[in-house]
Amino acid sequence: MSSPLPLLLLLLATAGATAPPSAADRALAREVFKELIEIDTSHSVGDTTRAAEAVAARLRRAGVPAADIQVLGPSKKRGNLVARLHGRGRQPPLLLLAHLDVVEARRSDWSVEPFTFLEQGGFFYGRGTQDDKGLAAIWVATFLRLQREHAPLDRDVILALTADEEGGPDNGVKWLLANHRPLVDAALCFTEGGGGEMKDGRRLSLDVQASEKGYLTFALEVINKGGHSSLPEPDNAIARLGEAVARVQRHSFPVTLTPVTRAYFAQMAGIERGPLGADMRAVAADRPDAAAAERLSKVPLYNARLRTTCVPTTIEGGHAENALPQKARATVNCRLLPGDTPEAVQRALAAAIADPGVVLSTLTPLDPSPASPLPPALLEAVSRAGAPVWPGVPVLPTLLAGATDGRFLRAAGIPTYGMTGLFVDVGDIRAHGKDERLPVASFYEAQDFLWRVVRALTGG
Repeated sequence: MSSPLPLLLLLLATAGATAPPSAADRALAREVFKELIEIDTSHSVGDTTRAAEAVAARLRRAGVPAADIQVLGPSKKRGNLVARLHGRGRQPPLLLLAHLDVVEARRSDWSVEPFTFLEQGGFFYGRGTQDDKGLAAIWVATFLRLQREHAPLDRDVILALTADEEGGPDNGVKWLLANHRPLVDAALCFTEGGGGEMKDGRRLSLDVQASEKGYLTFALEVINKGGHSSLPEPDNAIARLGEAVARVQRHSFPVTLTPVTRAYFAQMAGIERGPLGADMRAVAADRPDAAAAERLSKVPLYNARLRTTCVPTTIEGGHAENALPQKARATVNCRLLPGDTPEAVQRALAAAIADPGVVLSTLTPLDPSPASPLPPALLEAVSRAGAPVWPGVPVLPTLLAGATDGRFLRAAGIPTYGMTGLFVDVGDIRAHGKDERLPVASFYEAQDFLWRVVRALTGG
């Protein structure tokens, strides 16, 4: 489906004010959030179908016709929810996307129960609070409010909650595009990837993500003949691999700014104070200042936006404590800036390792992800929606260091924007980590903001 994006932006720009979510709307969003967190949807033992069915049941109870709600997928436990509210067809559909699956979370690693929803100290705790069940809960509450208010819609609104974004063979967005594209075909999509940046309680920027780094994983492998551990040999597979892994860790790719990252740092320079702001201004110049880039690179969030990165993530080797290792293997996960190629990155890693005895091979190939158009009118329109919620907070274009399902939609020709309104502290990003949490205030503010955006785009 081709996207009449300028017309969509015009609608967003000219939309009137809308009432913020009521106390009942907020309570509903929290209730859905709790339900989703307490359904284990991790890949090893979890079940996204169960979560999808729970949401489907809510939609049916709210009066959404059963024919407009589907739970479907390629396997029993990796189901996806797709639901639709029908509009007047004046414009093509809007897709609201979030994923239901979460990364693994072991109770022994956490100080709280990862699959118990806990509100404590101004935060919601639980696996998936930041990634991505907070957004899923807001989309469900938004969809239900549209249904309850019988809101006049200029276009269909599609809700899609999908499986295996975090990993696994049954990625819901890929599967839906390949097998049921009419269910999710849209003029544009909003999903995860762009939230809000906060530091020490101060909201710095509302981010709109139109592009993301590419996801590529290599395997490093060393093979030895093995033998008895009482007869050590100079060439040890584990030791040799360890040296290669250390060289990968020390390797730094060159600083490369895309149009989006240059705009990001240029605008952040006016937000950040002191030396940090000065460094951002210097790195956004036509010829980025090398010393400023080096200082910014010490902050992981900024380093990831300045260059392609590769990092060792797993390692294994040997087969017995009293035997020389016959094999040692590591994985190296890379996040490529737009324009960098897998071949060039592989050559750079091979040169950094500088050991022909370490075999470097592709484990997970790159999924190309073209950038979505990011016209100034879009950023201006989002600013208007955000102003009543966060007065004075600027909207910034961003390139996401991580990977989202947006890459599949962009590759399929559906403009996709990471835009959640969920603010988290840049120094306390816990997605995929221990004691994942989301500020309570951030959740409700995002609900207000996203409602305004959706109503603007649907004729509100």
